[in-house]
Amino acid sequence: MSDTMVNLSLERAQDLVAAAFTASGLDQARARSVAAALVTAEAEGQVGHGFSRIADYVAQLKSGKVNGSAIPTIIEDRGASLLMDAQNGFAYPALDALIPMGIARAQDHGIAAMGITRSHHCGSLSVQVEKIARAGLIGIMVANTPKAIAPFGGQTPIFGTNPIAFAAPRPAADPLVLDMSLSVVARGKLLHAQKTGQSIPEGWAIDADGNATTDPAAGLAGSMLPIGGPKGTGLALLVEVLSALVTGANTSAEASSFFAADGPPPGVGQFLLAIRPMDNEGRFAQRIEALLQSIEAQEGARIPGVRRFALRSQADEKGLDIPRSYYDLTEQLAQG
Repeated sequence: MSDTMVNLSLERAQDLVAAAFTASGLDQARARSVAAALVTAEAEGQVGHGFSRIADYVAQLKSGKVNGSAIPTIIEDRGASLLMDAQNGFAYPALDALIPMGIARAQDHGIAAMGITRSHHCGSLSVQVEKIARAGLIGIMVANTPKAIAPFGGQTPIFGTNPIAFAAPRPAADPLVLDMSLSVVARGKLLHAQKTGQSIPEGWAIDADGNATTDPAAGLAGSMLPIGGPKGTGLALLVEVLSALVTGANTSAEASSFFAADGPPPGVGQFLLAIRPMDNEGRFAQRIEALLQSIEAQEGARIPGVRRFALRSQADEKGLDIPRSYYDLTEQLAQG
């Protein structure tokens, strides 16, 4: 341990995070579900979806903004499509319950659409679509988040950072996994910078007056910048329709903050697809390898998502380095 960082094994990290949630009133199963998602995201380098979220999650659990006793329930079943009500609980137990059902339906029908309504922050989408790919299927996931991005040419945020993720199986390697928010960076990175006293690069966000800023607090109060200008906000609109309108969840403009403990539940939505490759000759595995090898063959090019698995493997071997402030706070919460 150093003065600024604490090193934890992945097992110890999950135990500690789960203990913080059980001490705050969550049962063991739900606490383990949340802890697994947060620690995996941290291990993949997605620090905005890891330990930085714990204090906010606990505060919302204690205030009742998150329903700690929620039982995710299927409210519509049409064979190849499933809609689950998360009942304003954490998203992770709902995803843990829904994804295995969707995988089974896709293996039967060739495709399965899965929606979650009245949900909460779902963290790193890569963690979820990877589960689908490891079952031999294509996984796609989108999720809406509280408003943070103004439509291109506009001034007032309407869309969330609305992430998109995709995963495909590979025969003898980790799945191909892409995960990106539709802002230049995920909003959680601004929160992490604010909590750890760091500045942000110019080009991530603008303040409430539309000026460029390196202050994460000003960026959180203003607007995130979308990837690709109008293309980014076009994709954010697509995500909004699928994750909020199709599922009956709150739109980004209607959703309350993922960070603050006060106010009503966010009530956002998530939408997933699980797709069985339709190549009757069984050549999908060989063809995706050929495609990915053509990328790797170019000097300087790399397959998207490879860094996540490398970081996770490194964390598995050497442990996670956690900012001491996050570690101390999590320890305090675990001790009640």
